Amino acid sequence: MLNRRPFLLAAPALLMAGGAAAQGTTPPWPQRPVRIIVPFGLGGSADVAARFLAEPLAAAFGQPFIVENRPGAGATIGTDQVVKSAPDGQTLLLMSNTHTANETLLPNRPYVLMRDLAPVAAINVAYHALVVHPSIPATNVPELIALLKANPGRYDYASSGPGTPYHIAGEVFRAMADVQMQHIPFRGSNEARTAVISGQVPIMFDAIPTMREQIAAGRVRGLATSGPQRNPLLPELPAVAETLPGYEASIWLGLMAPTGTPRAVVDRLNAEVNRILERPETRERQAAAGAQPLPMSVEDFGNFVTRDIERQREWIRMARITPG
Repeated sequence: MLNRRPFLLAAPALLMAGGAAAQGTTPPWPQRPVRIIVPFGLGGSADVAARFLAEPLAAAFGQPFIVENRPGAGATIGTDQVVKSAPDGQTLLLMSNTHTANETLLPNRPYVLMRDLAPVAAINVAYHALVVHPSIPATNVPELIALLKANPGRYDYASSGPGTPYHIAGEVFRAMADVQMQHIPFRGSNEARTAVISGQVPIMFDAIPTMREQIAAGRVRGLATSGPQRNPLLPELPAVAETLPGYEASIWLGLMAPTGTPRAVVDRLNAEVNRILERPETRERQAAAGAQPLPMSVEDFGNFVTRDIERQREWIRMARITPG
């Protein structure tokens, strides 16, 4: 049974190949393994999502989907690699709202997101936990804000790097709370988290499932979550919005391809990703990871990305983050 499905899927592809050759149209896809470029490090939410999708996509299309991590330079190294790839559907980008923030934060990046890449499918959205080192004398958000106001500039917060969703979350919090705290960027969430657990940096926004373990072990103190309401994984913690109305910070993920990728390939990928996201077992696994699936059409995802570019620009201006 394991080999039967790819064979059944391959048979129509062979028929398509004959038709394509006769009519001079686009050849069938995929003809070889498909690469998913993740412009972030191993073990992060984007890497996990790419590896989660790779197996069912390979089963559906009869070719391996190979995840390649190409981190660096605020996600621009891996992204530029995809931009410069042939628009044949053989190379995909696993992107996040780091990319929509970079449209404002990195004016000298070597690509323009919605010009050089084509939306394929949204994947999921997840919210953050606001945590502090246990040495910090604050047990809730109002107490943290009071502490920061009483000690302007004394306390720092960590993030996984400039322009990442965790950085934006911290800067928007700083601006809305009208406090002073210094951003300390690290090369990925693991390094930033280690700094907070060790007490090197006292404050951080990070992934809820990961921080839930650290909170339970007493290594950090959880103060709040960043969604519009309380999170089911940490129901005992209030939302930041209960103290700062309107505050919301998330990380969302999606797939894009080089501009010019055949629309038929984009549509097939979008339909299959949406089928995967709608499966009950997918929803269960996503919920356990603190995420919610985001099935969308190609057009809806494109509009979503465009709106988020504007939203990130507004947040960056409000928080007075200086573009690099």
